[in-house]
Amino acid sequence: MAKRTLSGLHQLSTARRQKTVAQFSRLTAAEQRLLRSSLLRTPGLGKATAESMIENVVGIFSLPLGVATNFRVNGKEHLVPMVVEEPSVVAAASNAAKMARPGGGFTATASGPIMIGQIHLEKVKDPLGAAEDIFRRRMDVLRAARLPDSSLERRGAGPVDLEVRVIRGHRETFLVVHLLVDVGDAMGANAVNSRCELAAPYLERLTGGKARLRILSNLADRRLAHAKAVFDKDLLGGKKVVEHILTAYRIAEADPYRCATHNKGVMNGIDALALATGNDWRALEAGAHVYASKTGRYESLTRYSKNARGDLVGEIELPLALGSVGGSTRANPMAALCLKIAGVGSSKELAMLAASVGLAQNVAALRALVSEGIQAGHMRLHRRLKR
Repeated sequence: MAKRTLSGLHQLSTARRQKTVAQFSRLTAAEQRLLRSSLLRTPGLGKATAESMIENVVGIFSLPLGVATNFRVNGKEHLVPMVVEEPSVVAAASNAAKMARPGGGFTATASGPIMIGQIHLEKVKDPLGAAEDIFRRRMDVLRAARLPDSSLERRGAGPVDLEVRVIRGHRETFLVVHLLVDVGDAMGANAVNSRCELAAPYLERLTGGKARLRILSNLADRRLAHAKAVFDKDLLGGKKVVEHILTAYRIAEADPYRCATHNKGVMNGIDALALATGNDWRALEAGAHVYASKTGRYESLTRYSKNARGDLVGEIELPLALGSVGGSTRANPMAALCLKIAGVGSSKELAMLAASVGLAQNVAALRALVSEGIQAGHMRLHRRLKR
């Protein structure tokens, strides 16, 4: 017989919720004690904070927090807090960053914190004509989207520009307005969504259409981060290792099956830093993989070559919508602590650090793959950690 569906769980106290879940899932007494104690043994994220962040809380799930070392970005030393369950990620990032130090470490840049909010209008009779009307009334649209009393607008941020696209689907045509919003040091999802909601009624009146969707895009291609480093060939293992890494890179460029794993190596480090700092790693993953397909085929997020000395030169570029204020960064005291450990003072600096971590992680994975093999290092660390 199928189990009955639980309803009204959100209306119960945490203790009653735990008991209900325990009965539903037939948890043993020991398992129930583990669930209860998870809310008592995590001082960084207590019961009250957890309840304020998500729904139907029954416990707190812990992951290890490690610190990667050796990162010098734009001449500044950083520790990198990383929350991850996989052995070798922290060690690999630290090791690759050390190999970049003879060349000065990482040089990185990041564009302004511009996020895209999308308003999809349907049933617009003359989409091209409506697009022209929107451009003519551009300033009116931006004014309609502003929140004058918001801290963003008071700092001169908020909606700064717009774009208009005509999308032809299988059955109908949509007019899509991109609201470009300067979100400051926040990730910006709530700020963007709120302003899309404000602009939608005006756009409906202007175009005669219906605003069906009003939400940010996680393809944050106006918020790009770039990092570059030279990895010492002798520290990598010699000129043959450099050549093998270049071959592995070319394979990833040619084979999307390999490239998916290649780019996963990049995101190992970026996701771990995002988790530690209370950022939305799922949004980063979505944006990164779509950006990797911007040419129409899935490609590497990193690029490699060698310099005249034979050292490996690595570069990375990807969208990184990271916040250093607001959201979980504000709600979770451990996230705020990790931002302090990272030594970043803005979302832009955090993005530059994250891009550097992604590049280092990818180099480490490629080096392991073409030398001893990924599995040998993984299993060696597994054995060491189990002792």
